[in-house]
Amino acid sequence: MKTSKPRVVTTRQELAKESQRLMQEVAAAGSRPSLGLVPTMGALHQGHETLARAARADNDVVLATIFVNPLQFGDTGDLERYPRTLESDVEILAGCGVDLVFAPPLEEVYPDGLPLVRISAGALGGKFEGASRPGHFDGALTVVAKLLHYGAPAATSQGPTTYRAYFGQKDAQQLALVRRMVSDLNFDVDIVGVPIVRADDGVALSSRNRFLGPDERKAAATLSSALRTLARRAAANEPLEMDEVAELVHAHPLVDLDYLEVVNPDTLEPLGENCRYTPFTGRALALIAARVGPVRLIDNMELSGVHDGGTWEHSRATG
Repeated sequence: MKTSKPRVVTTRQELAKESQRLMQEVAAAGSRPSLGLVPTMGALHQGHETLARAARADNDVVLATIFVNPLQFGDTGDLERYPRTLESDVEILAGCGVDLVFAPPLEEVYPDGLPLVRISAGALGGKFEGASRPGHFDGALTVVAKLLHYGAPAATSQGPTTYRAYFGQKDAQQLALVRRMVSDLNFDVDIVGVPIVRADDGVALSSRNRFLGPDERKAAATLSSALRTLARRAAANEPLEMDEVAELVHAHPLVDLDYLEVVNPDTLEPLGENCRYTPFTGRALALIAARVGPVRLIDNMELSGVHDGGTWEHSRATG
């Protein structure tokens, strides 16, 4: 595993030059190179490390981006509180074998101020997290589109290159939207979804977890506990009994449940009511969001039941 410190660049011109240099080095050895992009907002944790290590395992060159995107924050207070930890982030990425870090200032990404034209997340972006955070996914897709564009590798002496971008399954709605954007707008990149990383207490790793107090941290485990209950019932082909599970979450005094829903994992369309009260079969994705103390958390878990004589198991997928 490469552990030397990655070069940090702050402009698109530096990024293009250094990326091309690294790709040409691979091509000079006689290989057609591949590049893996890991977009982040910094404040990195083990979940981000998993993304970077997956990219390292798959690609010749790994590029990580660190940019706190203001378009994704409806509350300026949240934007101001978001941790900026570039130095420690670069150390983490070095340990994951990342070759290059793009950490641009705001004016490099939005040179004319915040953009007047943005990518619309459409109806899919208006539900679940989009309903609670209007405009969030428009902002996320706008910056992801720019970062995919900035990071796209040029052809080398060995011909066209392979380009992959890595996103965590924890942000399931964002992952679905990025995949759809890439498909609808014909981006030449493979989107790789990487499974959720959880702490020992079951809580999905998130940069927001650091804002939880001790009692709130214990309460946060209620979300993953609810999802595990649904997963156990699905695996046993039992009715999911969604209302009962939701009541267990509601009962915790520090947890304010926003939504608990079971959806098609590809379209995020809610499944029919029958799976709630009749034996579960097939596959689905359980989504949950709640405010725990002052912090809003999201989580999800795949549900798998027997169907067509077998079971459905999720593995890392590309799109």
